[in-house]
Amino acid sequence: MPIKADQWIRRMAEEHQMISPFEPRQLRASSEGATISYGTSSYGYDIRCAEEFKVFTNINSAIVDPKNFSNRSFVDITAKECIIPPNSFALARSVEIIKVPRNVLVICVGKSTYARCGIIVNVTPLEPEWEGHITLEFSNTTPLPAKIYANEGVAQLLFLESDEICETSYKDRQGKYQGQQGVTLPIA
Repeated sequence: MPIKADQWIRRMAEEHQMISPFEPRQLRASSEGATISYGTSSYGYDIRCAEEFKVFTNINSAIVDPKNFSNRSFVDITAKECIIPPNSFALARSVEIIKVPRNVLVICVGKSTYARCGIIVNVTPLEPEWEGHITLEFSNTTPLPAKIYANEGVAQLLFLESDEICETSYKDRQGKYQGQQGVTLPIA
């Protein structure tokens, strides 16, 4: 009998420490009121964003260059909420540390609550045996300021399990973002 998706996620979190901290059910409310949901969902896991943000700004007229990234491109903010200026973006990190098993690929997609507000979440795929905090990009596509809530759901992880082990994993290749902690900027 096939295992249900939510049971698979729970098993992988327990056996492989795939998600830490791990919430075995989906939470929608807190003692402070409504919460954008996070935790195990039907076919994935909704991650939260931490209280560390890097909001991009034009104040220093810096050029965003992935080969020569300048700290003058952003402002660091530590807060429970982050306001992203119109037509701008911010980087953050997941609360959760992820450890992808060798036979799994993870795709991260935005949550509809933010998408309906014009906020796009972008994360590249998490390859087999990649581990660390996920660096999240929030793009505010609107002409208005937009708010992101820390410690609440911001994106959903979808897990693709293969019946074969990959030949070369991210860890084998010594990928440059392996084991990243905090919000990680581009590495050339």
